[in-house]
Amino acid sequence: MASRLKGKFAIVGVGETKLGKLPDWTTLGLHLDAIKRAVEDAGLKIQDVDGLVTNQPLEDTHRSYAVRVAHAAGINPTYATDLALGGATPCAMVQHAVMAIDAGLCKTVVCVHARKQATRHQTPTRGQPLRDGEEDFEEPFGLYGAVVNHAMAARRHMFEYGTKSEDLAEIAVATRGHACLNPAATMRKPITVADHQGSRWIVEPLRLLDCCLVSDGGGAVVVTSAARAKDLRRPAVYVLGFGQHHPHFSLLEARSLTTLGGKVSAERAFKMAGLRPSDMHFAEIYDCFTITTLITLEDYGFCKKGEGKDWVKNGRIALGGELPVNTHGGLLSQAHIEGMLHVTEAVRQLRWDDVEPERQAKECRYGVVSGHGAALSMHATLVLGREPA
Repeated sequence: MASRLKGKFAIVGVGETKLGKLPDWTTLGLHLDAIKRAVEDAGLKIQDVDGLVTNQPLEDTHRSYAVRVAHAAGINPTYATDLALGGATPCAMVQHAVMAIDAGLCKTVVCVHARKQATRHQTPTRGQPLRDGEEDFEEPFGLYGAVVNHAMAARRHMFEYGTKSEDLAEIAVATRGHACLNPAATMRKPITVADHQGSRWIVEPLRLLDCCLVSDGGGAVVVTSAARAKDLRRPAVYVLGFGQHHPHFSLLEARSLTTLGGKVSAERAFKMAGLRPSDMHFAEIYDCFTITTLITLEDYGFCKKGEGKDWVKNGRIALGGELPVNTHGGLLSQAHIEGMLHVTEAVRQLRWDDVEPERQAKECRYGVVSGHGAALSMHATLVLGREPA
């Protein structure tokens, strides 16, 4: 049933805000700026948009946030919702937009995601409520935060497959190399494997340069039907396949720490698209930590399980290599906007004329985007292409 959606819908506009530490911006302001940029990029007016999908803000929680954002932007929505799948949210937003348009609920949807993680908000706090529901059972015993969860996955991968810290360094170095070519990236100083190995431990076996940035910023994409996309001013990028899989909630429930939701999610997305991993010309892989990238590349079938430690070496994941990964710098070096900039970057790559020439993946027709959330528990995948079929 899902395969009938292949190529019927397209991303026709993208927008990215300033990135980094933005104390003078509010979370809502970042959402609105990203929306304005994306709608203008598509050559549309705000009145042409009748749907909005956004993330649930963490630092300044608000009920019915999608409706608030829509009306602040001047959108009168016939469809609006906000999602909370962590780093899987941006890919899931595009999927929701496709399904909403297909169902006749709306015609053109803006998917927008923004965060104020670096400078946070200035609203007075009233205590610290539980966010995930199980912190009081886990955190007192040391299972505290994303880096601990992913450090456990890294340690398990090392135990099962002999992966070493130096192997993870290859991902950090390649990603930073791409960021150095991106004027919008936060980190633009080249690094080496030696630099990685000299960076301090955060939670062993993850070092500072294994860990993503903490950023303010936002991004947005405009989704509409393929038929309507033909009349707009920018090249359409078609949604060819998508999938999700959420194999557990708490890390303590996980059956595996080295095969995650990406395996099933990617299988569904590639099947819907009628494509294989070997057909991809680049990959924008969620990289909250280097181990996440490594496990996802294996789960997606770019290499066999346990072979990722060698597969990422010798320039394979760098621009000019077999599979350029995170051509914008990713969460590790561009900015951490929970993967929304992975989606905007994939669209820009597939337009062929929308990124700096030195970081354009050559002759690319297909690309894959991954989203990964929470305690290694949520995953969403998009396969995008220059042509509808």
